[in-house]
Amino acid sequence: MSHKVQPVELPARHHNAIAVLVGESAVVAAAEIPERYLNEWRGLYVGYSPLLIKPADTAEVSAVLAYCNEHGIAVVPQGGNSGLAGGAIPGLSGRAEVLLSLERLNSICEVDAANFVITVEAGCILANVQEAAAAAGRLFPLSLAAEGSCQIGGNISTNAGGTNVLRYGNTRDLVLGLEVVLADGRVLSNLSGVRKDNTGYDLKQLFIGAEGTLGVVTAASLKLFAQPKATATALLAVESAAQVVSLFSTAREYLGDELVAFEMFPDLAMQMLEQHLPGHQSPLQASHPWYVLLETAGSWSQAVIDEQLLGLLEEQLAAGCVVDGVVAQSESQRDDIWRLRHGISEAQKLAGASVKHDISVPVSRMDEFIGQASAAADAIVPGVRPVPFGHVGDGNIHFNLSQPESLSAAEFLALWEPLNEAVHALAVEFGGSFSAEHGIGYLKRNELQRLSGEVDIEVMRSLKAALDPNCILNPGKVLPE
Repeated sequence: MSHKVQPVELPARHHNAIAVLVGESAVVAAAEIPERYLNEWRGLYVGYSPLLIKPADTAEVSAVLAYCNEHGIAVVPQGGNSGLAGGAIPGLSGRAEVLLSLERLNSICEVDAANFVITVEAGCILANVQEAAAAAGRLFPLSLAAEGSCQIGGNISTNAGGTNVLRYGNTRDLVLGLEVVLADGRVLSNLSGVRKDNTGYDLKQLFIGAEGTLGVVTAASLKLFAQPKATATALLAVESAAQVVSLFSTAREYLGDELVAFEMFPDLAMQMLEQHLPGHQSPLQASHPWYVLLETAGSWSQAVIDEQLLGLLEEQLAAGCVVDGVVAQSESQRDDIWRLRHGISEAQKLAGASVKHDISVPVSRMDEFIGQASAAADAIVPGVRPVPFGHVGDGNIHFNLSQPESLSAAEFLALWEPLNEAVHALAVEFGGSFSAEHGIGYLKRNELQRLSGEVDIEVMRSLKAALDPNCILNPGKVLPE
């Protein structure tokens, strides 16, 4: 499955007018736009834009949007372009769409350590936000595999999740205030950073997860937390998905809020890691059906944190829920364990074609869902290889399917839609979501229409019409036109 858009050009007068607003050096013509701005990471979409615009500040973003709104020019906002749903790819609506990169808005505006707040511009790389917080003795907990390239504005616009949702919540839970440029160029700004503010509607929530369809985020005030004094990380082996769920329940009771992460992946993922990514090796002596990456952190001493984790593991080994495991003895060993988890997507990509699903279901029904979804996928594609992995602690599983040996990549990908329909419908039937953390973008907009309630869609369309009546912001994304 791959979609390459047809080029749609823009009259030269618009290039010249926008160059006056932001400077000629901040405008890149179509022929000079690097591929990284146009290509989706998985290769699903190859976009096209007649113009790449790189404003330097909020005022320039405002000027560009005001001009584009006046002239009916579509605008696709883009952060690090690390999304997996085509939400930041230009040209998919069939219109001439200029690409608005926020990468130059990359300042750490303020770190208020006493208030546990950091204020940053939207183009800041997530890892840089984490580092700025750490330099002030604080923690910004949002963490995901793309943190070295994704931008905080994109994280906000997609309500990114990641590996620490269990303890700290999604991006939505970390945002205290936003600065947003509306479609007509007006700036909506509230970066106060206070935790209690009941002065009318909580307008920032409209733009978190809206994927740039209602406004362009240019800055944010974000929550910080105390740095953990100690961390303990383990890779555990279990025999079934049901035991993974049981282990999570026990770990949550035993460790309480000090349980930071609880990730799972199957042995097939471990095989792919070892085969395709040098330096990615299991620290365990034997293979097992399932693996759990468990991490706990807190304000206690390292000895206390270690004792708590070891107490849990001894109990679970004795009960037969855990059959093997290793606890990291150094920061480098912790990094090695996390490298396994973060490398799964890349390893699966190198192992052949895959159809991916980003679903969530109640944790208590996780094993039941995996069993039924695997059976449903096998009925459509006999021999398909399920690779379900992810954030068990918050109910989010990336239910990915790798091509069977009996089919070519093209033959397998031709069955993308029936596989999607079966897995997504099952997730909703289980009381979950077919889009847990990757967003809707362009990829899932028809699924949103198919699986959401009529009133939900009507309210979304009303918001879009009110905030972007000329439909210039990321057209064709989230809601079908």
